[in-house]
Amino acid sequence: MLDKYLQEIGLNEKEAAVYLMLIQVDDASVIDIAKKTEINRTTVYIVLESLEKKGLVSETTAGKKTHYHAEPPERLETYVQRQKVILDEHSKRLVDIIPQLKSVQRETGVKPIVKLYEGKEGIISLNEDLYENNDQGGTAYLIYSSDLLDSVFSKEDRAKYKKVRLEKGVKTKVLYNSSKGDIPSDQTGDRVKIDEKKYPVTCDISVYKDRVRIGILGKKLSGIFIKSQDLADTLRSLFNFALDSIKKEGPAA
Repeated sequence: MLDKYLQEIGLNEKEAAVYLMLIQVDDASVIDIAKKTEINRTTVYIVLESLEKKGLVSETTAGKKTHYHAEPPERLETYVQRQKVILDEHSKRLVDIIPQLKSVQRETGVKPIVKLYEGKEGIISLNEDLYENNDQGGTAYLIYSSDLLDSVFSKEDRAKYKKVRLEKGVKTKVLYNSSKGDIPSDQTGDRVKIDEKKYPVTCDISVYKDRVRIGILGKKLSGIFIKSQDLADTLRSLFNFALDSIKKEGPAA
């Protein structure tokens, strides 16, 4: 268990093995470490150098002999705090780095990008793919069953992604099923209810700009993300055709 925890905080498998071996003795030579951990001697030198840089191992030399000893476990707290500072700094720099990376990203042309996801967490990841950092404004086209969404996602989950959309100033056009009454239109979106018995909806579909997100909400949760301008435009046309027909004839409820 200890070796797994050490790997979780940033040590690799060999670093964790060497540190745990050293902390159980006063000190040890490279030969001793190699024998007890069954790690190649050449690799042991590399591992020890890495652990020294992390502040977790020190060396002492007596004559021609060099021995290594583990620093106290409290040093792990210092190491973790230092990693946190580094990650925080990287997080701040990403604001500038991501646009630079996108500027050199390989152009995909008309070939669609398709990603498949499994489970609830996978569908949540789809929502993160739908809106990119530089997106602002426009309209998202949504088709869903309110009942199914309520059964799969918490109010917090749904509120989180609605907040992302609203912060980007994205409005919606919605076709939805619901057995719990109407969800009225407002300044953020135009919503039209369709008869859940006559026109059941068992997927959660979103179309925004050149992206299509499909969450399959049956017994086995899964999702598909497709980045394709042609597909997005076609689905928007079908959506608007359905919406215009409903408004002309009156909603089927």
